[in-house]
Amino acid sequence: MDAVEKLIHGTVEKVILDDEYYNPSNNVNNIEKQLSETKFKLGMEYANNGKKEEALKELDEALYLDTDNFLIRKQRWYIKYPEKFSPVIDIEWQQEQLKKEKAQEALLKDGLACGPEGCVIPGTTINNENK
Repeated sequence: MDAVEKLIHGTVEKVILDDEYYNPSNNVNNIEKQLSETKFKLGMEYANNGKKEEALKELDEALYLDTDNFLIRKQRWYIKYPEKFSPVIDIEWQQEQLKKEKAQEALLKDGLACGPEGCVIPGTTINNENK
């Protein structure tokens, strides 16, 4: 609230929050960024039309292309876990979920995506819930 008030009153031009949700990396090239945005928009259209599985597929692929995009991640969570967003948003759960997902993504980046059950294919889910 304090940051918003400072912006409204013009005492500061810019506010940097301690908890940055989206910090884009320089690793995302322009084509991947555009594809990620397109897949995000398509996923949201599917979601708005009640096509949950199609929406999650597009959002998973969008997130794979832009793993630092918290908006994509949060929309996936909202579709998968609506109870974490109503009647109040469970911030602690989000922080824990983000840690879990980042750890899984780090394993994928380190080349540990293959195991006894096979390999993770980009654009597919990486957790046991959707196998």
